[in-house]
Amino acid sequence: MSNNSVSKTIYLDYAATTPLASAVHEAMLVIERDIYGNPSSMHREGRRAFDILEQARLDTATAIGAKSKEIIFTGSGTESDNLAIIGIAHAYKKFGRHIIVSAIEHKAVLAAAHRLESEGFEVTYLPVSSDGLVNIDECMAAVRPDTILISIMYANNEIGTIEPITLLTATVKTLRGENPTPLFHTDSCQAVGMLPVDVTTLGIDLMTINSSKIYGPKGIGLLYLKSGVYLEPLIVGGDQESGRRAGTENVALAHGFALALKNAVANQTQTNKNITSLRDYFIENLFTICPDIILNGHKQNRLSNNVHVSIPYIEGESLVLMLDKDGVCCSTGSACSAIDLIPSHVLRAIGINDELIHGSLRFSLGTSTTKEEIDYTVVSLEKCISTLRSITAMPHMWQKNTL
Repeated sequence: MSNNSVSKTIYLDYAATTPLASAVHEAMLVIERDIYGNPSSMHREGRRAFDILEQARLDTATAIGAKSKEIIFTGSGTESDNLAIIGIAHAYKKFGRHIIVSAIEHKAVLAAAHRLESEGFEVTYLPVSSDGLVNIDECMAAVRPDTILISIMYANNEIGTIEPITLLTATVKTLRGENPTPLFHTDSCQAVGMLPVDVTTLGIDLMTINSSKIYGPKGIGLLYLKSGVYLEPLIVGGDQESGRRAGTENVALAHGFALALKNAVANQTQTNKNITSLRDYFIENLFTICPDIILNGHKQNRLSNNVHVSIPYIEGESLVLMLDKDGVCCSTGSACSAIDLIPSHVLRAIGINDELIHGSLRFSLGTSTTKEEIDYTVVSLEKCISTLRSITAMPHMWQKNTL
């Protein structure tokens, strides 16, 4: 196939962010144009804004099986993670000062945990298997009488591994005595639209969701906070979000987020079916053009849109730039840590050496991805790998596979 067969940009970085759905955009435009009141104001324009905001809250809650009062709108998934980790730690420190997180959590969770360590909290970083799975027995063994919070992501943003959240939460609940702790938080930003996110079924106390991962607007996320669980707000100065997050809410973003979440949950089954087929086709072709490629993450328990690979004797950033010249957009890993070029903590946690880490790529498919785009990407990738390996300082090593 000629690399001239596809003239448009081929976007394969949906795990970083998704394009805004047309229907969501159009719905938001109406709100932005017609609804200008502050939802905290008592006059008619304020009430109009308040009604739309609360309808968005109800719609998002319904989509995940929650109650309206359990939804806190935030500015992003990162903020939601921070609010969950730091807010719960501060609110429940009378029960203990120990939290547990997995070693492959999103940078927002790990950074929040590091901050708590500087405040005198103790943090246990759970190891994972070579395919990224948390061991339930190891998690339970790490729980102490003073453990107040466990945070394990539903699906990893880099390698796509899906964690056994329902089994983990069911086991955690058996450890609770008279105290309400340990509480359980999960970051579900990558899972929404790919996996069931009913909060009752999952058995979680807190859950993070980000609008920009589900074809919704950027600049808004949510934190599900189970009734009866309380936290200390990070942003103060107003009574918005029931006193849990100060600042005038963006009604248009909330409206768009609610619509995007509703669509993502409703279309999950069909989306998974379509994307899984393309993902498996993509992986099969990658091994055909590059037999020594390494697929990272769990082979079965992985997100339907995730293809994360390590390519020996290749520098990942160079490959990303070469693919970009061919119109293919992918990444070397999480968009939240790719800029600093620090080796991925996720890949290190699953035992990948630094050389292979630097030769890693993440492709993430979306609802608009086509077989033609996958074919084009495979051809482009084969050409780019060949070019890079031909100019490496050690061509004889990769050719003989002796490195």
